[in-house]
Order: sequence, then C-alpha cells, then structure tokens
Amino acid sequence: MTPVPVYVLGVGVTKFIKPRGEREYPDMGFEAGTKAMLDAQINYDDVEHGVACFAYGDSTSGQRVFYQFGCSTIPIINQSNACATGSVGLYIARTLIKSGNVDCVLVIGFEKMKPGSIKSVWDDRPSSSGLFKEKMRENNGLEKSALTAQYFGNAGREYMQKYGATAEDFAEIGRISHEHSQRNPYAQFRQKYTLQEVLDSPMIFAPLTKLQCSPTSDGAAAAVIVSQKFLDARPHLKSQAVLMAGQSFKTDSPKVFSESAIELVGYDMTARAASAAMQEAGITPKDVTVCELHDCFSCNEMVLLDGLGFSEPGKAHEMVRNGDITYGGKVVINPSGGLISKGHPIGATGLAQCAELSWQLRGWANNRLVKDTKVALQHNLGLGGAVVINVYKRADGKPNSAVSDADIARTSWLGYNPAVEARGVTAADAEKVRSRKYRNDFALGDTPQRLKL
Repeated sequence: MTPVPVYVLGVGVTKFIKPRGEREYPDMGFEAGTKAMLDAQINYDDVEHGVACFAYGDSTSGQRVFYQFGCSTIPIINQSNACATGSVGLYIARTLIKSGNVDCVLVIGFEKMKPGSIKSVWDDRPSSSGLFKEKMRENNGLEKSALTAQYFGNAGREYMQKYGATAEDFAEIGRISHEHSQRNPYAQFRQKYTLQEVLDSPMIFAPLTKLQCSPTSDGAAAAVIVSQKFLDARPHLKSQAVLMAGQSFKTDSPKVFSESAIELVGYDMTARAASAAMQEAGITPKDVTVCELHDCFSCNEMVLLDGLGFSEPGKAHEMVRNGDITYGGKVVINPSGGLISKGHPIGATGLAQCAELSWQLRGWANNRLVKDTKVALQHNLGLGGAVVINVYKRADGKPNSAVSDADIARTSWLGYNPAVEARGVTAADAEKVRSRKYRNDFALGDTPQRLKL
C-alpha cells in the first residue's frame, strides 16, 4: 500500500501556568487555535474537521472553543484518553487525512485544572483506573501519598532493584528537565537547580522528590494537520511542513496486570507502539536525535528510555550518568523542559510536544536547537491506558538548520518567532483566522475581554 503523507503545517501554544483560576478554557483554546492557524497561514474556513482534546470538562467543550472561530457546521470530535489525550487527537487527525475524506484538520487541546494532585471528579461509579489501583495494592501496597506518584515511584523502585539505578540517577533526570526549561518561554517553571537541590526538595514518594514530579497546569496547544494536496497548494510553506512519518496508538496487553510495577505504568504498550511507529517511518532509535518523552515523573522517563529503545534494557541509568539525554549526548530528551518543568495541562500536553518538535525540525528553536536533526520522536502516555508515538521528519528530508528570528518574522503571519517568544494574540490576529462565512460574535462570549482583543 502506498503511504499517504500527512503533515503538521501549523502549531500554537499558550503559556502553561499554575491552576489559579486566572484563565478559562475557551480563551486558552482560542489563543492556541488562533496561533496554529496563523502559523499555517489559513483561515478557519479552510478547516474541514475539528478535534478537541481535554480530560476535565463537559462533553461538548470542544464546540465551545471551536464556535469562536465560526459556526461552520464541520464535525467536531470531543475526546479524552487520560494523559495521552492530546496525542490521540493527532492520531485521529492523521487517520482522517489518510482516509482521503478531508484535507485539513484543526486539533486543539486545552485544560483548566485544580491545584494539587490529579483526582477523579466521578465518585459515584467505578473508576476507570480502579483495577490499576487494586493491582498496585496487591503488588506493592498503598501509602497516603498521591496515587500517580506511587504508580511511577514503584516502577522506579523496581528499576533500582533489578538494574542498580540510584536515587541520584532519577534526580539527575529532574535536574536536566529543569535546566532545559530555562529556554522555553511557555514553560510553567523556568528555574534551574543543582542535583543536590533536586534531591533535597520535599519527598513525595521515594525516590521521587517534588522537583522530579510534573505539576498540574492550565494551558492549551493546537496543531493544523494537512494532506499532501493541501500542502502542494501552498508551496511557499513546504519548508515549515513537518511530515508525520510514523505513528502508532496502542493500549495495554495482559502484561499490564502482572506483578511488575514497570509494566503497570505502560512499559509494554510503549515498546510496542515505538516499534510500530519506527517501522512505519523506516528508522531505528539511533536515528532519533531529539525526543519529547512523557516524563510525568523522572521514574517514567528512566523506564521508558528502555521502552523506546534508546538504551539496552536495564541500562537507562547509564545513559543518564553519561550525559546522553541532553545536549552533547546521544539524544536530547525534552528540550522543552518536559512535563516536569514545562507543566502538564493534560489535554494540551501531546500537542505542546508536537509544537516543540515541529519548531526543532524547522530550525526555529534557536535558543535550544538540536542541530542537524532529521528525525524527532514524540511519546505521550496515559495510565488506564493509552500511548501514542509520533515520528516526525522534515518534509524535504534534510537535516534542520537554524533559521533566523528576523527571517521567521518576515515570512510568517505571526510576525515573530513563536519558538523563542511567547506572545498573546491580537484583534488583528483573530480577524485573520476567524471564518469569513460563518463567524458569530455571540459565540465569542467574554473571550475578547479576557484576551484584551
């Protein structure tokens, strides 16, 4: 079967912030969607399908966001797959394009969260992850700390027992994530720490200290996904188009409910999805030079360096010790700062990963560029469970090289380089992307006031 090319043409991200009620999901989704359409140099009338990604919200929250651009009657899918929600949106978009039924899909992920550890809002029915909790109780017992930290902390403990990793190895992952985040203007936290400071931060669930755990966050991100036909009609944008060269969406196998804490947090489904996506893309782990990995906790990153094939089984801590997960090493993991320091607004996470890797492959991420990159990999995982792997390449097949901020500002509809500068949107920006045929000002609600348009 002849492959059907699918491209990321535009991306947009809001700043990720602490959940303090400062923003509402309609205005965050509007900002991210506006930026993505400006980046793709399209109007909402070009969009044939919408996909809304969120974990907390009413069933048609997507329509509440998309209608702000226009009531154009297009199908809008609302979906939630735990922490993999944003990347499942990318899977849906790519599948729609490959079907030949549409040429342009807008995916918007957004989340307004509550402070503190993640909790279910449904207390009158069985939990979707209830059997995971029971299996953890059976295997490892339960403590009073946050359940998510226990899931991944237990996986870290198992890795230490089996392979000889130490608490310092996990803390080094946290240190690197925070160091990288200094250069991401969208990151919730942009402060670097010493290894000792990471180790000395409050203990959440050993070996996990606070600075090795992702925070709850508010934020949004979006992507415009298009066909070859759509891109061919816009040849001036081919240098920024990013090929979705391989993709795989997997759920758990029977291994998940074994006696292994590592398997309980998605090791097997990650390994299977990575193998399938890389096979489709025609690459091996050695071809990947930059990766956005779902590091909700440092223990997860350690375990999944193995699962993604970047290290031999049981050798990930050696990669960490050798400096092989940062600049100058084998593969730069999370140049954005990752979930640990960039933040983790659930529905937006996978799309923010996509944005970071798109900017890397374009050569726009000038203050954190992983030079000479040909292949980038995205890993987004949710307990319960779901995992999506995306393998990205430049449309021209060449390695990336830096594009100056001035050149980007001159040619883009944004008027600046969004990879290195986080701005809001203006009334002129909104006017450019909102539907010319179907706009409805009533559907904007209070978004213009909230965004000061």
